[in-house]
Amino acid sequence: MADTSGANAENPVSTNPVSIHPVSIVGLHGGHCFGAQAREALRSADVLVGAKRLHDALDETMADEALPAERVQLFGPLDEVIDLIEERRDRGERVTMLASGDPGFFGIERLLVGRFGAAVEVHPAPSSIALAFARAKTHWDDAAVVSAHGRSLDRALPHILAAPKVAVLVSKSTPPEAIGQALLEAGSTHQRAVVCSHLGEPNETVVDTNLEGLAAGTFDPLSVVVLTSESQPLAVNAIVEWGRPVSAYRHRASMITKPEVRAAALSKLDLFGAATMWDVGAASGSIAIEAARLSPGCRVFAIEQNAEDCERLRANATRVAVSVVEGTAPAAFADLPDPDRVFIGGGGIEVFEAALARLAPSGVIVATFATITSASAAHTTLGASAQMVQINVNRAVPIGADNQLRFEADNPVFLVWGSANG
Repeated sequence: MADTSGANAENPVSTNPVSIHPVSIVGLHGGHCFGAQAREALRSADVLVGAKRLHDALDETMADEALPAERVQLFGPLDEVIDLIEERRDRGERVTMLASGDPGFFGIERLLVGRFGAAVEVHPAPSSIALAFARAKTHWDDAAVVSAHGRSLDRALPHILAAPKVAVLVSKSTPPEAIGQALLEAGSTHQRAVVCSHLGEPNETVVDTNLEGLAAGTFDPLSVVVLTSESQPLAVNAIVEWGRPVSAYRHRASMITKPEVRAAALSKLDLFGAATMWDVGAASGSIAIEAARLSPGCRVFAIEQNAEDCERLRANATRVAVSVVEGTAPAAFADLPDPDRVFIGGGGIEVFEAALARLAPSGVIVATFATITSASAAHTTLGASAQMVQINVNRAVPIGADNQLRFEADNPVFLVWGSANG
């Protein structure tokens, strides 16, 4: 047995293990915290972590109190900040994170609870959303909240359009005026726009305007935009119009997926809100547009090589969030995010195989083919998950002067679908 007496004499082992304290998050509104527990979390902290503006606001509102904590301003990626919090907490220090408003509402609470679990204590202030609706003098128990902070405007826009009353969180990359411009282009029915900037701070401003004023203005990105409408939101009608007639779209020489085939294809795609979808060989964009309408929040890319079709597609998609990619597949796939869902309306088996290779695990691919040869090749490529049907549509058309009817057959279509896992 090794003799450890010398080591113990020189380096005695502590009999008092380090006490690990919960991480506190204190929400501030205009530099003020709310409640005795929040104030105690600030007073007892060894380390205060937060944005410079929050430190400055706290110094003004608590100038009469000697806060004992070391100050750490936010730096770099949030993961690195959380690593620092964990390191200091593991030393036995009390760490308090400063946040704006309610940290559980699009805030830092999600990340800290993800790292530390139940060892997080939250002391919220009123959220910026509650304050914005208060400034707009509008109740908000029936309102939606959409964040354009940290996500593309294309993904946020369908949710904004769908809500007759909505608060939008903006950012430097998507300021309030960008929201206004996008809504005007999409034909939004919102009549009133209230831009609330620097809520609770000495330089707070509230601008009550309309969409035109919102689009034409220049606003601080540290804002919440409240939008209200007295009309029916676009997205409610959009789902009723699923499988819309060919006449609803601009198209080139009937280069459009027919309504009955479109309805079947969309049902097989099994769309969900957070998905990324490709519509390959989009032509008029009818599949991409109806996918975006059916599943707001789905990130839809319509890929088409014909420049004139791309222009028609953009005109068809003015009221939905569809990104038009002009290029030839499969080369056009190179800069796109991997898809969860793919629809292929043209391009042949080479394009089908290239799209399948990029499909996310458990993703779904659906394709239409005019010939059994191509359809069979796609079916074979999919393996065990493959399914295929032939869709024959006979459409009633008038004949003769006495309004008799006959049936006119569309060209048959082979619909093939399956999953990435085979």
